[in-house]
Amino acid sequence: MFFRVKETAFHCTPEKPDPVFARQLQEVLGGQWGEISVMLGYLMQGWNCRAPGKYKDMIMDIGTEEIGHVEMLATCIARLLEKSPVETQEGAAKDGLVGAVLGGAKIQDVILAGMNPHHAIVSGGGATASDANGNHWSAKYIVSSGNLLADFRFNVTAESQGRLQVARLYNLTDDPGVKKMLSYLLARDTMHQNQWLAAIRELEEEGFEETPCPSNFPQELENQEFNYVFLNHSEGTESAAGRWATGPSMDGKGEITYIDKPPALGPQQELGQVDPRLFGTPKAPLSAGERQLMFTKES
Repeated sequence: MFFRVKETAFHCTPEKPDPVFARQLQEVLGGQWGEISVMLGYLMQGWNCRAPGKYKDMIMDIGTEEIGHVEMLATCIARLLEKSPVETQEGAAKDGLVGAVLGGAKIQDVILAGMNPHHAIVSGGGATASDANGNHWSAKYIVSSGNLLADFRFNVTAESQGRLQVARLYNLTDDPGVKKMLSYLLARDTMHQNQWLAAIRELEEEGFEETPCPSNFPQELENQEFNYVFLNHSEGTESAAGRWATGPSMDGKGEITYIDKPPALGPQQELGQVDPRLFGTPKAPLSAGERQLMFTKES
């Protein structure tokens, strides 16, 4: 059961409307790495979790927190759109840099050049479940595989990409109210990265899952020639200098070796004959004289 408290997790109070930044903020709401993605991803992982209670409870805690982040961003976007888009964009166009970006003297041109038209036409000045270019959010962005180690590793990536985008947005606005909200999201992304990394370590230490993932697939069924070798698939050997190229494997189950020129894995395949039932009877190749005659006629 979910219970809503009628306040946002962090108060988002922009100093002034900014339809252009509202469009940019849509990316961390409804983009691939936005809050809708992590919210539904974590909730699906939590609902599907069959591991001991602490893991399920942790996943549901963070998934529920992300619902609040979605509400917070949607509220901020709506507040950035509160005034008339025409009125706001007219003021923005007076600034040299913003005016150059927006372009055009007509009010309609100014609006459509800088803001998301969906904010004016579709959502009535509210947030949408889409990215900064108006592409609708997709369930394909979320991962819930049933394997906690695989999912937690993906979650670290999601939090890293999300924090990267929020950091870039932080540097694209000078509104102190918006910066405060983004600063809060950056802090939570920091915690969540550490949270998933800690959960990964605990899963492995408690023996629920380990590398290589999934660990319940028998490694003796792998091709033993290739499970701990680095294959150099380029000219030069610069890649040999990394930790990934030599030494004990990270799972402690093998010794990594470096192969400069990977061996051919099988005989070269030859193309079979064309089935005449599909394309008719193939003609015999032209002789040199016939090719010369054809060239002379075409010329």
